[in-house]
Amino acid sequence: MSVDPQHLLRELFATAIDAAHPQQVLEAHLPKDRSGRVIVIGAGKAAAAMAQVVERCWQGEVSGLVVTRYGHGAPCEKIEVVEAAHPVPDAAGLAVAKRVLELVSNLTEDDRVIFLLSGGGSALLALPAQGITLADKQSINKALLKSGATIGEMNCVRKHLSAIKGGRLGKACWPATVYTYAISDVPGDLATVIASGPTVADPSTCAEALAILKRYSIEVPASVRTWLQSPESETVKPGDPSLARSHFQLIARPQQSLEAAAVKCRQAGFSPLILGDLEGESREVAKVHAGIARQIVLHGQPLAAPCVILSGGETTVTVRGNGRGGRNAEFLLSLTDSLKGLPGVYALAGDTDGIDGSEDNAGAIMTPDSYARAAALGLSASDELDNNNGYGYFEALDALIVTEPTRTNVNDFRAILILESTQHDA
Repeated sequence: MSVDPQHLLRELFATAIDAAHPQQVLEAHLPKDRSGRVIVIGAGKAAAAMAQVVERCWQGEVSGLVVTRYGHGAPCEKIEVVEAAHPVPDAAGLAVAKRVLELVSNLTEDDRVIFLLSGGGSALLALPAQGITLADKQSINKALLKSGATIGEMNCVRKHLSAIKGGRLGKACWPATVYTYAISDVPGDLATVIASGPTVADPSTCAEALAILKRYSIEVPASVRTWLQSPESETVKPGDPSLARSHFQLIARPQQSLEAAAVKCRQAGFSPLILGDLEGESREVAKVHAGIARQIVLHGQPLAAPCVILSGGETTVTVRGNGRGGRNAEFLLSLTDSLKGLPGVYALAGDTDGIDGSEDNAGAIMTPDSYARAAALGLSASDELDNNNGYGYFEALDALIVTEPTRTNVNDFRAILILESTQHDA
């Protein structure tokens, strides 16, 4: 069997993205009755692409407003598309969130609302609660991103500082019928966590939000602390009648993308091993992957080469240095440092939205000679890891993956390809 490992890894990444793209997954889930008027709202990195599908498929009157990340827009004729900042919200996100809330206020039970939701929606639909400023939310968001907090923890805090998340948008739509179509970018695919659940009931509490801020030693203004200690900061809870006509449908999730990549692996003659959605520090998750890869190479366990280890989810990075790099570059740099050129092992790590953190790359590729080539350039994998400089490391190797925005988002995709020992020189 002859295969180009880097080409196959890129094909697997493209397959994973395609399996979660709105053009592939949304239409089948839309209501059977597509006549009559519908108001379309949306938020997230896939929101514009999702809006395009609704415009194409809906027979009745369509109008609305969606917000997506800068550079992730797509041309729509009837639904307005606005771009705003992610992962730290900006004034554009604040302005559009106000407009979205106004758009769905004062509806009747005869109205229908379609809410298009995907990862990134939490930052993009930023409307601070009463008495909290955008600057307050921005500073807390930045601190959470650097702290190593999980996506669930970050969204718990975000929900309780928001006038629109944690079911509040769904409540504002009452008594209209609401159909939420979501692309999951979170481990476990929990509706309450995807973009902080604007249209679903939320069981988390303001006390938990305060505890998270304390756990990560995040300083907050007195106004924020006062708000979180107030009953008014509570989100919409399960059983609230205002959500009785709100329906939630998951249309794409990370597992679908991993399974699609696994099919592609088998077609190429490689056995897939799906580890699923993973959380944790990127560098530590990489060490576990390195251990599995080493066991396969040395002992043929838990499966024999040729094979591909697949995983997804959302890891975190606790920022220690001042280098450049997102979660996926950090993962790959730690993997390179752990394997140190183990023969026959190639790897790709990338974000399915096309943007690794806040950089211009989706991710990068590691080859068996990455460690030695970087060392020849005077780059130490361990030193660059200490500086969180995964981007710089792989840029020097000309190994960054640049896709441009993909207009979908099922979070990270990782593939470690292991050749049979007789293929190592291929």
